Amino acid sequence: MKTLALTTAACLLATTALADVQTRTVTFENQGSTLSGTLYLPEGHDGTPLPTVIVTGAWTSVEEQMPRTYAVEMAERGFAAFTFDFRGWGKSGDLENQVRFKEDPQAKISDIRAAIGFVATLPEVDAAQISGLGICASAGYMVDAVAGNPLVQSVGLVAPWLQNNEIVDAVYGGSDGVNGLIDVSRTAAAEGGQIIPAAGPEGAEGVLMPIGGYYYDPARGAISEYDNQWNQMSWEGWLTYHPADHADRLDKPLAIVHSEAAAIPQGVRRFLDGYAGDATLQWLEGVSQFDFYDNPEDVERAANTMANHFRTQS
Repeated sequence: MKTLALTTAACLLATTALADVQTRTVTFENQGSTLSGTLYLPEGHDGTPLPTVIVTGAWTSVEEQMPRTYAVEMAERGFAAFTFDFRGWGKSGDLENQVRFKEDPQAKISDIRAAIGFVATLPEVDAAQISGLGICASAGYMVDAVAGNPLVQSVGLVAPWLQNNEIVDAVYGGSDGVNGLIDVSRTAAAEGGQIIPAAGPEGAEGVLMPIGGYYYDPARGAISEYDNQWNQMSWEGWLTYHPADHADRLDKPLAIVHSEAAAIPQGVRRFLDGYAGDATLQWLEGVSQFDFYDNPEDVERAANTMANHFRTQS
């Protein structure tokens, strides 16, 4: 694997200042459920098929959060962009057995694949120039969804959460902590689900993320569309999903933007160790995980890197 490191100056060269974008709400089907999505187009788009980026977000998120932020950035740079709510989240239909708010990696991978197939049929989309952009948890989902998929030309990952067994143990309290959460998951599944709040203030009890910040701040991610729910059934599938070990599956050109100050940078290094292709890597200093979601300066730098990467591969 050969890595191309980018400087901030080089990334700023791609900035395009368009005032607005056009959007169109659409629906598509996967495994018996209807999913809701949004197509983003550059302002004044004349209907010509465009290179297109499918954008997916962090765990528990809905499309109006960081996916929309990056979709707008892509449209401002001349791409079409597509976001959607996964099954069980936001405006989309349920998972099997009417399950909602379950962070299910395999289901989300399936939904991304369905979204790719759907987007390729849209008249505004150049089906020969489709790329995937995965943010945080969905970075791993995106890698697995595009691997071997002839409809996708390239992939980009922003602030990717790429875990393996070693990282899971380090984050979730060792084998005892992990096994305890898996027991919680199995108990919840036997009861048909247990729903708790996804986000809460720092130190709160009984919530998934008792840390305040992005998901808890109404000026940031705590928007009206956000479900703010977590199904305890999620734990087993999440903890046993190890995308940091999946680099050998990826057969697409890759770009990553991350920071030592963001979540599990060691997962990026593990992934790149196993990636056989050439990767464009932009490693920013002092950027937190949540800053990648909505801080204008950091979003712009990440979006510039991704736009340059997708153009190079088109």
